[in-house]
Amino acid sequence: MTSNRPRRLVVLDVAGLTPQLLRHMPALAALGRHGFRARLDTVLPAVTCAVQSTFLTGEPPSGHGAVANGWYFRDLGEVMLWRQHNALVGGEKVWDAARRARPGYRVANICWWYAMGADVDWTVTPRPVYYSDGRKEPDCYTWPPSLHDDLTSRLGPFPLFTYWGPNAGLPATRWILGAARQVFDAHHPDLTLVYLPHLDYEPQRSGPTSPATIRAARQLDAAVAPLIDHFLRGGATVVALSEYGIAPVTRPVDLNRALRRAGLLQVYTQDGMEYLDPWTSRAFAVADHQVAHVYVKDPADLDRAAGILADLDGVERVLDTAGKKEHGLDHERSGELVAVAAPDAWFTYYYWLDDARAPDFARQVEIHRKPGYDPAELLYDATVPAVRLRAAGTVARKKLGFRYRLRTVPLDPTGVRGSHGRLPDFPEHGPVLLCSDPGPARPAYAATEVKQLLLTLAGLGQEQPGA
Repeated sequence: MTSNRPRRLVVLDVAGLTPQLLRHMPALAALGRHGFRARLDTVLPAVTCAVQSTFLTGEPPSGHGAVANGWYFRDLGEVMLWRQHNALVGGEKVWDAARRARPGYRVANICWWYAMGADVDWTVTPRPVYYSDGRKEPDCYTWPPSLHDDLTSRLGPFPLFTYWGPNAGLPATRWILGAARQVFDAHHPDLTLVYLPHLDYEPQRSGPTSPATIRAARQLDAAVAPLIDHFLRGGATVVALSEYGIAPVTRPVDLNRALRRAGLLQVYTQDGMEYLDPWTSRAFAVADHQVAHVYVKDPADLDRAAGILADLDGVERVLDTAGKKEHGLDHERSGELVAVAAPDAWFTYYYWLDDARAPDFARQVEIHRKPGYDPAELLYDATVPAVRLRAAGTVARKKLGFRYRLRTVPLDPTGVRGSHGRLPDFPEHGPVLLCSDPGPARPAYAATEVKQLLLTLAGLGQEQPGA
């Protein structure tokens, strides 16, 4: 790197990282000891797509439009989660601001969300191959296209089935770490964004303080330690941060079932299975962990829908227009109402009243077909005999070209032990920011201040005084 280049910067987004878990993660904690550590005040909803977009734009969801991990696309009449195109995120991105100050600023995005179509120099993001016969095979999308074979020839195919689902675990994070190192060494980006999902899994499965979660924290720390050292030796400043912390939960809350029983939510039936009908429903909820956007077609139904939800055990509050504005959620993509769960509760997407009428995707890992987030996809259905062997056999038949229908996801949501989305009640359960450079040390940063912090660390802007 020549002297006229900005300072190299690596940003590790460690999903679910909290001060509580840092006690078991000496390599990451060392960043804070040698540089600084700060509380990170997140946004509502504290979920991946919303918070990452705030980090990169400096805007709340009302500004950038990523109001959750998904929402009801009114112009399409469809609920869609986990879209990938960067054009869905408004506002000026950090790389655009950097290039105004330093033309030619180079950026690598390694698995941060909304990566596709982003105006960066190198992109890596999970992207399965969807074959015409219905098969889905693991793979990734890269920009430039040649990067795909460079990475897979060294690292193997992207391990999609350990990135999410009942087998989610360390292999996907290790692959991402390998990709980040390869891009960092071969292409020398000025800014490298790296998403590490490993701590998103076990805290939801077994709770944020379980022995299994502590083991996962230690595993991740051991995996990331050599890469942190490698980045620091390469002259980079390293920032590690999290979008949210996962809190213990005990109560699933069925918002849509309550709206259906009240006659506000409608379904249609095909092949004996029920599907949410957003076109004819007067009100329905798009559940996303501990927050739900509630779409109400007729303003005359607002008070009734709000009352139904507010009366449910496990709903802490229902935000109306004023409440959404107060929390930076007053965007056209938001629901007319936004429900927030109690600290120990979370929201299911379920809308059927009889499990025999549930759609087949309810029992599968189907993040793009479910009209809401489903953490039960991290679990195996204990009611299916030999469920792991059956799943393996089904996958084998799939590879032979046979039609298949997996049944791994339980319809009983009580096995979920951790969730997030509401603003944290305690700092120990909330997100944290660590930085190897002590220069801009402060006790706390707001998520909306992260963009400016990154520009400052890159030598492209002055940090604004904070509280």
